[in-house]
Amino acid sequence: MEHCEITLHVGLGTFQPVHAEEVERHIMHSEQFVVPEEAAERIEEARLRKKRIFAVGTTAVRTLEFVAQQNEGRITPCRGETSVFIYPGFQFRVTDALITNFHLPRSTLLMLVAAFAGHSLIWKAYRCAIEEGYRFFSYGDAMLIL
Repeated sequence: MEHCEITLHVGLGTFQPVHAEEVERHIMHSEQFVVPEEAAERIEEARLRKKRIFAVGTTAVRTLEFVAQQNEGRITPCRGETSVFIYPGFQFRVTDALITNFHLPRSTLLMLVAAFAGHSLIWKAYRCAIEEGYRFFSYGDAMLIL
């Protein structure tokens, strides 16, 4: 399996619980990202060859999807800041699979995962994780969502 590295420097805002009554009103803090030239080329080549794009972590998803939003669906080499907030209803353009932790309730991270996989599948996975004693949060167990 081929891989490449992109970066999103996570700020505390990513871990702030969502307190807004309407999820759309939650404000994400801006975070810096980098998509190196080699990574952009490899991702675009994989997409042309109809290969799945696996994001390892919600930070990778946020970076890929933000860059695609800004570039008509393409991944280009760039660096900058993003405050993209992904929640149910979001239209994913790049990410085909996701490896991520089990995230805490009311977190932006859990909302991203629910947007990617759907509420039903996520709640089923979380019920199983609780029954089996999985660990949650950043140093917990992980799941693969296809």
